[in-house]
Amino acid sequence: MSSLNILWGIQRINKLLRICRKYWMLSFKLFVACFPLGVKKWFRKSPYLTSMYSRNLQKSGLFYGFPSRKKLDVLYQSNIKQQDVKLQHFQDDKTRKYNFIVVVSKGHNKALSITVESLLHHCEIDNIWILSAPEELAKCKLVINDFENKSTSLSVAVSISEFKNLSGSAFLLSAGDLIHSKLASVIDSIDVDITDVNAPDFFYCDTDQVVNQKRESPHFFPDWNPDLHLSTGYVKTGLWVRDIRQLCNIDYLPRAEFIASVLAHLWLNKRTELKIFHCPFVLVHRNTEALFSYKNYAQNMMQCAGELIEIKSIDDENKLLLAWPISSQPLVSLVIPTKNGKELVKACIESILHKTNYQNFEILLVDNNSDDPAAIQYFKELGQHPKIRLLDYPFGFNYSAINNFAVSHANGTVIGLINNDIEVISPNWLCLMLGQVIRPDIGCVGAKLLYSDGRIQHAGVVLGYGGGAGHAHKYFPRYHMGYLNRLGATGNYSAVTAACLLVKKHDYLAVNGLDEVAFKVEFNDVDFCLKVLGLGRRNIYCAEAELFHYESISRGFDDTREKKNRSDGELAALKERWGKYIQGDPAYNLNLTLRRENFSIKEESEVGSGH
Repeated sequence: MSSLNILWGIQRINKLLRICRKYWMLSFKLFVACFPLGVKKWFRKSPYLTSMYSRNLQKSGLFYGFPSRKKLDVLYQSNIKQQDVKLQHFQDDKTRKYNFIVVVSKGHNKALSITVESLLHHCEIDNIWILSAPEELAKCKLVINDFENKSTSLSVAVSISEFKNLSGSAFLLSAGDLIHSKLASVIDSIDVDITDVNAPDFFYCDTDQVVNQKRESPHFFPDWNPDLHLSTGYVKTGLWVRDIRQLCNIDYLPRAEFIASVLAHLWLNKRTELKIFHCPFVLVHRNTEALFSYKNYAQNMMQCAGELIEIKSIDDENKLLLAWPISSQPLVSLVIPTKNGKELVKACIESILHKTNYQNFEILLVDNNSDDPAAIQYFKELGQHPKIRLLDYPFGFNYSAINNFAVSHANGTVIGLINNDIEVISPNWLCLMLGQVIRPDIGCVGAKLLYSDGRIQHAGVVLGYGGGAGHAHKYFPRYHMGYLNRLGATGNYSAVTAACLLVKKHDYLAVNGLDEVAFKVEFNDVDFCLKVLGLGRRNIYCAEAELFHYESISRGFDDTREKKNRSDGELAALKERWGKYIQGDPAYNLNLTLRRENFSIKEESEVGSGH
């Protein structure tokens, strides 16, 4: 039998085993679902059973467990009923009139009447300004003329040049969109005098679509997420602006990308000066999403960013790859702790040395009480490499203390925390992460980490999962774009994993590094990232930096009573210190579940759980 036939046979056997494990796990999950609650709680308390379940789930090939379309529909109908109840608390100001700006894309003037009808039905109108390309202006005026007899409100069609003469606050929509009946009352709760310097400059809301009189396809956004917006332009409609004069320098043609481009432009030019709020209610029903062009959005971004950002590519027409320049070529100190694990360390370090484009780095390999002669000898050989220094940490295992010790010996101005079970995939991983981390407003930068079979291990950390923290989009396929493109696009998260994390050394030292007392093994990275947020930085998940992470191979699972007690203590410390983030992570959304890491809509039974 040839070697090819043998290899083919092994692959078929492995595939069959994965299929069997998958269906065994599905059957087991259904079986466990029938248990009484008390039995389930006992199951979770068993270190051995929980670690066994976790290992088999990872190997089973079950991807992301995303609910079926039918279940999502049921969950969303329940969700909007809950939202409607909450919205009743917002009281309308019957004496108030409102300004709206409707952006009409080329060839979409017929949809304008849908939006105007919705506005006149739900709000007292002061002005409806129609923003369109010059060749579309006459058609828009014809639409407006049909409504002038239906309302005493002043309705004016404007071009870009006229747009610069407007003033006051306004709500921006794309033609074809509908508004919720409570939009005006929500605006009342946020709207303020435009001379108030402490007032929000903008707010945006969540959205959905109405298809055959049925609400579906919700977009539950995070709080203002500037790096996600630069990558995807996620705020495409439903944008309130305190003073229209802030938009006076915008020269883009009115297209479906106009609102997203305006917000990106303003943020790139003003950044910390802008106060942008998020309202977690569905107040706009989208109709023009399909018209949004990432190519046009990229052109607008290039126009407003200049040399600030290089837009490398437009991947799959649903995100931009933004490369931030690295002008100073800083030294990066990559810290890799290990105990034994010769083969893991070899795969890790050789992949860094041979697959990394950016070469101004040093590797600090920290040996924590290795007792395998082969590993010890190999580490000594590595220590002779010009880019590698071998450090001995002869104390008990404490992940936080080991990394703090290594950072004290680092020569680089940028620190990279790297697990010994990491392996490089994309050669530009360090360039992309470094370009992000050297930005003055950025704190920690994490990568897209994959299991060996290509499923997602880490794509940002969400606070609140499991009552503590978990990995966003865990077990999703590698090339899935995720919820609202958040897996495939670079964006902000409250935390990222230290399995592969870059941070400026002065930021690391400013927060006293990892907490060696409260978080010896777990949640030290989450705690660290949240401390860095306190410096006024933003943390980033860099979607284009891809590496393998053979999670917990070296450390193992918490499958003993001692490890379980330590893990429980660290979880309790996280809840005590960062309860505010666990109750409502600003990088997530209150309408999304905390029971699973898949961004599905929360269930009604979660409403009273504090999230």
